[in-house]
Amino acid sequence: MLLISLVLLLVIALLANVVLGTAKLHFDKQKKSGTAAKIVSILLLFLAPSILHAQNAAAEAVAPAGPSSIGGLTPLTFWVLAGVIAVELLVIIVMGLFVQRFLAKEKIAVAAEEGIAVKTKPSGFKVWWDKLNSFKPMEQEANIVLDHNYDGIRELDNRLPPWWLYGFYVTIIIGGIYLWRYHVSETAPLSKQEFEIAMKKADEEKAAYLAKAANNVDENTVTLMKEVTALDAGKAAFVQMCAACHGKAGEGSVGPNLTDDYWLHGGSINDVFKTIKYGWPEKGMKAWQDDFSPVQIAQIASYIKSLNGTNPPNGKEKQGDLYKENGAAPATDSTAKKEVVIK
Repeated sequence: MLLISLVLLLVIALLANVVLGTAKLHFDKQKKSGTAAKIVSILLLFLAPSILHAQNAAAEAVAPAGPSSIGGLTPLTFWVLAGVIAVELLVIIVMGLFVQRFLAKEKIAVAAEEGIAVKTKPSGFKVWWDKLNSFKPMEQEANIVLDHNYDGIRELDNRLPPWWLYGFYVTIIIGGIYLWRYHVSETAPLSKQEFEIAMKKADEEKAAYLAKAANNVDENTVTLMKEVTALDAGKAAFVQMCAACHGKAGEGSVGPNLTDDYWLHGGSINDVFKTIKYGWPEKGMKAWQDDFSPVQIAQIASYIKSLNGTNPPNGKEKQGDLYKENGAAPATDSTAKKEVVIK
């Protein structure tokens, strides 16, 4: 970047030499050398900041590149050099335009001295702007003037600019396409339909998220479900898969009674979930984690907990340890048979 800035400085110096030479020649003809001296001083003042910035950049370029360097340069050095290059490019553009305009004026002045009429061409922007607006030259205004005259103000019958007319035609075409697409062929949804589609998609995404979140539950994070829909789902699965061993009402059969306060492997929702999930194969209780999803196991466990205290007929005898929801539970089974020794 330092090399680029130095090359641009060389270009600026050459352009400045050309500008100063042409200006001095012109003002020598007009015998206004004082003005030429002013121009020289102004140009030097204009170029001085660029030269000073380049010197500062060259001094900072020797600084070691840190871990946050840009292209091997420190950030400060990089941006200083970038600013110097930008200023130098701006100077080159301005001086180039100055030389171009100066030469154009000199050409007109030389032609005027020799008595040659030079027809000046309008700028490219003016030509483009006139074409874009279809402006009529002043020589043709008499052809489009109307008969209205208001305090010396005349009215011209100018047509609308082409860009405005074409833009209006485009809006008509777009309106026709919109009418056909949304109201005739109905190949695209209206605003209300777009809202309904967006809401439906949001509901589906919400349901998918909740299902995914529910399936992340395990024996450590499960909570007791009390919603009717969850309990009904748990009941349906229980009646289908668990009633053969525990009875349709949870009264117990091959398996223990699930309606009393006594549990073989803990009576909390976490313990019941764990028992259903992993089972107790040595006692004939299979693991259901491959048959039910985590949320289904949570529903079954919650339904089983809802059976507490229902006292169905033909309830099986109590088994296991007494469990209380507040955590107070005896350490032994109160229903265990005691061996009496007769001496």
